[in-house]
Amino acid sequence: MKSPLTRRSFIRHAAAGSAALTWLTARQAPTLVAAEATKPALLGGTPVHTGGWPGWPTWRESWEPAVLEVLRSRKWFRGSGETVARFEAAYARLIGAKRCLATASGTTALLVSLHVMDVDAGDEVIVSPFTFIATYNAVLISQALPVFADTDPATLTLDPASIESRLTDRTRAILPVHIYGLPCDMDPINAIARKHELAVVEDACQAWLAEYKGRQCGTLGDLGCFSFQESKHLPAGEGGAVTGDRDDLLDRCQAFHNCGRAYGSFKGARPYFTRGSNYRMQHFQAAILLQQMDKLGVDTAHRRENADYLTAQLKQIPGIQTVRLPENSRGVWHLYPFRYDAEPFHGLSRAKFIRALNAEGIPCGGGYTEQYNDGLVDEAIASRGFKRLFSAERLKAYRDSFQELKGNRLVCETTVAMTQNLLLAPRSDMDHIVEAIRKIQAAGAELAKAV
Repeated sequence: MKSPLTRRSFIRHAAAGSAALTWLTARQAPTLVAAEATKPALLGGTPVHTGGWPGWPTWRESWEPAVLEVLRSRKWFRGSGETVARFEAAYARLIGAKRCLATASGTTALLVSLHVMDVDAGDEVIVSPFTFIATYNAVLISQALPVFADTDPATLTLDPASIESRLTDRTRAILPVHIYGLPCDMDPINAIARKHELAVVEDACQAWLAEYKGRQCGTLGDLGCFSFQESKHLPAGEGGAVTGDRDDLLDRCQAFHNCGRAYGSFKGARPYFTRGSNYRMQHFQAAILLQQMDKLGVDTAHRRENADYLTAQLKQIPGIQTVRLPENSRGVWHLYPFRYDAEPFHGLSRAKFIRALNAEGIPCGGGYTEQYNDGLVDEAIASRGFKRLFSAERLKAYRDSFQELKGNRLVCETTVAMTQNLLLAPRSDMDHIVEAIRKIQAAGAELAKAV
């Protein structure tokens, strides 16, 4: 039997079927797509951001001739060429300092500065507790005690109001940290230092071009310290700098970092050598840094624009507390941090929030922990040297004082941070960050139960 469905009728029926399918798909697809879009990626949904993020560090072929010139010159050692000196002059101009001394790292910059400010065995230094471990280590290597003032949860930096209660007759210096490129509130810190005749060494290792009331971080204390490690905004793999306005201090820094060789006004106890070590930068590192200085300004402006935009958007989300900067100050956002409150996210823990945000294609982490509880400080104060330098009563009181750092504990337990390369992405990618956080908040109860 022939089928009653002729070619013409088949086409007519097929067309009608296609129209029906199109109508059904049109009604169902938005629902399916919407469901996928709102379902957290951690629970099988589609990530908000799938395009990756700018890589770091960056390199340009146009920078290579300057580096090759140094390598081919065979003048690699600081004392046999001029490239390091050219970088020092350029960096001093960039941040508005009279002098700059290039060093092997940010850590060695801190060691040089503490030595020159006469921090010695048995002294105490007031330190920001929310910082990279190098800040602690620089004080400990100087055979001094890093005494922690508290962190202001609103700023993530040293709380000036907590400093004076930590002072003793052994306190020699204050070491504020412009962490994540966020300026400390330096006016009250400097006022306390003047009142008690203390040195101020700024740890600006994450704060190139950060500004405080019209001046740049690294020019606000007696000496400032910077890092040019690979992750930093001005990177050379390793490298650092000490900055300042006093020739006598910078002459001493120059001598100490160069095996104690006399320099300028500083001759030491003997005509040619005094105490010192080898903390010198190499010329090829300086050449790499010189090529990137214009780029640093462009990148800093880009990060600031995106950070300002993110801050304005995130302030509108309950449970997200953005950082407060000091008046008339600008950060440079080596990391972009905010504090997280689980309650408006239906009780979703910070750890689960971070996992969920990572799953949405937004890399982030928890920032620094209470490192004074990690064993490093305990190891130091249990050593023979520290037991000779400090009484048992002082070391016990010092260790017990960690329990008083309630602001820092809160910061360590609630901070979420994203690395600086995210801020170099287009503005539309900042919207992805905001969208991902809102998406997680909407599904917070489901995530809290399932993850």
